[in-house]
Amino acid sequence: MTVKKNFLDRFSERLEDVDSGSRQAYIFRLMRERGFLETVFNAIEEGILVIDRHLLIRYHNRAAQELLALPDDLSEVRASQLLQGVDWARILGADEKEWVRVARQEFEILYPVRRFLQFYLVPYPGDNTLAAVIFRDVTESRARAISDIEHQKGEAISMLAAGVAHEIGNPLNSLYLNLQILDRSFAGGEAFSREEAAEMIAACKSEVERLDSIIHGFLSALRPGRPQFTQVDVASLVTEVLNFMRAEINARLVSVECEWEAQSRPVSGDPGQLKQVFYNVIRNAVQAMPNGGKLLIRSSSDADGLTIEFADSGTGITPDELGCMFKAFSTNRSGGNGIGMMVIERICREHGASFGLRSIPGKGTVFEIRFPFPGQRIRMLPPASEQSTGNAPEQ
Repeated sequence: MTVKKNFLDRFSERLEDVDSGSRQAYIFRLMRERGFLETVFNAIEEGILVIDRHLLIRYHNRAAQELLALPDDLSEVRASQLLQGVDWARILGADEKEWVRVARQEFEILYPVRRFLQFYLVPYPGDNTLAAVIFRDVTESRARAISDIEHQKGEAISMLAAGVAHEIGNPLNSLYLNLQILDRSFAGGEAFSREEAAEMIAACKSEVERLDSIIHGFLSALRPGRPQFTQVDVASLVTEVLNFMRAEINARLVSVECEWEAQSRPVSGDPGQLKQVFYNVIRNAVQAMPNGGKLLIRSSSDADGLTIEFADSGTGITPDELGCMFKAFSTNRSGGNGIGMMVIERICREHGASFGLRSIPGKGTVFEIRFPFPGQRIRMLPPASEQSTGNAPEQ
């Protein structure tokens, strides 16, 4: 088997072919370049690790050392020991050739202090034995989630207005045309039969319902109701969503396979909001397979919680798309409104559920949601008004 040489191996071979003076100049230049890059990497707030397929740390910057309290000797330290909330086995896969995934996840660390970190893993181009792990501290941003939404409300409403104006254009135009024809008929123009008039009124009613659905969808993203928790069976909720979406799934030539764990425990959640999450996840997966494909939905559980995965065979997600897909009103899909992922993120947070995804560009994406069992759920901080009065939400 031929072993692919990395940059350093190729560079070392070339150094042997040059004279000592040129070799010294090359090495000096490399040292200067490394010094500059070290300064840049140590100045940024995000932690950076470069790891190999054995999860050994090949490089780290200052932020990573401070966030993870890295020891001086890293020769025997693996990333899996430091970032224990990451499912490394699934990210890496069994085959070295398959380590070309892009992954995003949030997890909690307890040492040196309790923090929530947002984690990205990006494969190293041209060398599938290395990957960059980029993470940042999102502890404060989680606690400020409510106030952040209020701070960005003006901008969000402006974008909402533009999005609504675009989305409601077609149904309004259809309504206007139908009402104009009916108006001419009553004014003494061409007479319509009772059946024809009923059809036009039904078309107008349908367009009004469509407008209501569009407006409700946008407003629910900005002004969501508080979840009403009850014991729910996740498999049943997903099945209801699949039945509701059956026509769209069949039209896109997508086959769906479900692998439910036998006798899985219920989780605590709001059935309506969870169905909204599953609808958005499944719809994203289906739309990622424009020429048809397969969607595999499977569940698994342990003592602490239930995990459900949605694995599609679609176009996958690139690192650039990954960086913006969870931003409000940002979308890479033609015709999308950009609020689907924001809704997923908000509802998962309010349910104390963790979520993440891993993807191979051009091959597919796996979206994973993990629900804690009752008694394990971590709740968001209550709004400032409730904190000031001491009326915290019920656990």
